[in-house]
Amino acid sequence: MTIARLVINPSFKVGPVRRRTFGSFVEHLGRCVYEGIFEPDHPTADADGFRSDVLDLVRELGISTVRYPGGNFLSGYRWEDGVGPVDQRPKRLDLAWHSSDPNTIGTDEFMKWADKAGVEPMMAVNLGTRGLQEALDVLEYCNVAADSHLAEQRRNNGAHDPYRVGLWCLGNEMDGPWQIGHKSAAEYGRLAAEVARGMRMMDPGLELVACGSSSRAMPTFGEWERTVLTEAWDHVDMISAHAYYWEKESGLQEFLLGAEDMDRFIDQVAATADTVAAARKSDKVIGISFDEWNVWYQDRTPSKPPTGDDWPVAPNLLEDTYSVADAVVVGNLLISLLRHTDRVWVANQAQLVNVIAPIRTEKGGKAWKQTIFHPFALTSRHAAGEVLRVVVDGPTVASEEFGEVQAVDAVATWSDDECVVFLVNRDESASVTAACEVPAGLRVVEALTYANADPRWHASADDDTTVLPTANDSVRLVGTDLELELPPISWTMARLAR
Repeated sequence: MTIARLVINPSFKVGPVRRRTFGSFVEHLGRCVYEGIFEPDHPTADADGFRSDVLDLVRELGISTVRYPGGNFLSGYRWEDGVGPVDQRPKRLDLAWHSSDPNTIGTDEFMKWADKAGVEPMMAVNLGTRGLQEALDVLEYCNVAADSHLAEQRRNNGAHDPYRVGLWCLGNEMDGPWQIGHKSAAEYGRLAAEVARGMRMMDPGLELVACGSSSRAMPTFGEWERTVLTEAWDHVDMISAHAYYWEKESGLQEFLLGAEDMDRFIDQVAATADTVAAARKSDKVIGISFDEWNVWYQDRTPSKPPTGDDWPVAPNLLEDTYSVADAVVVGNLLISLLRHTDRVWVANQAQLVNVIAPIRTEKGGKAWKQTIFHPFALTSRHAAGEVLRVVVDGPTVASEEFGEVQAVDAVATWSDDECVVFLVNRDESASVTAACEVPAGLRVVEALTYANADPRWHASADDDTTVLPTANDSVRLVGTDLELELPPISWTMARLAR
């Protein structure tokens, strides 16, 4: 067995563990909202129609922030359709996903659900078919306490206190030709600046996210960020990044290295933002909101929307069923996000329920955990304190896109009483021994590994417990030398404490 050597030192700090790294995303897409978080006829539904079994899993998953209401859906959304008496709300066509939305769930219902789930709302404003006035209207409705038209409308609708939403996205994927109201970088940057300026006149303390690139493969990547930030520099705090990964014709081994792309994506966006700062002679630092990321098999049948005269409500869309290998990739993407905590200030896995999600539901039946649930929940639960940079020296695997890369990838977190190491073995066939030099005076509290002899095993409504994170009995700690075996295609967490 080959050895990967790692050094874990509390002096190698990157920055704080940010709770907002563990965000998620609820879009009016497929069965995410209807039959996902909301199913009033379900046996577990509460008085507001929200599935309590789903709420329990959301809390267990450790979600911090939820982005709403989209996504591509956002660029055709009229927020005012989703407030007021439910029986008077219009049913609208959703052009993004060729579906219909009855607007049974809107801003007030989402805020109520977010409060029950214990998550911070991250709201988004439509800059596709709409603009400054609509953004100011929804902000007034959400954040002004009283004595204005829209604040009083909210109070009359049952929400006496303002929601005080602090985190807002200025549109969604406006670089994408598929987006309703797609714009050039200059057009969007000017609009984002105008909207941000207006929103801050109402609420100066907002944190605002400008649209970045929908992927690193976009032909406008880099230049889009530079142009948008040049226009909106003084008015925004972050710029977004979106990335999805799936197994392509290049095979499983290449797929397992997806975090290499995320690393480069983050580094290049940060470099572009810093270039704009230098050109402006500005000390301001722009953060990154990686507010869509996940494994998503975009070429599979579940990702094909309806066509023609079929405009269904809550169709089965994007309901990928995830394997153990997918979960390892998700665990590795979390390692990448933590490793860049100095620049990634927000991250949202897309999405939360049913739609490319860690949680799936059966209509009228059970809610269950997909494989990708487990590395997310454990990382969210145990990552705390400061993120430590971990350098790995070990065996490599070949990549068509990235050349030779380390088979083992890792990051660590350090708090006053605990050190947690998160590792993945990305080699599809060979086990690796991780030999870690750790601070003195620690003991092993727990070591868990998620892997399976069949990396394509997936959970289902009938069986989501056969493959779970299990104790890694190979772990040994002698003085400052920690060793543990990492099976091929595996995610591991080792917790050490004084």
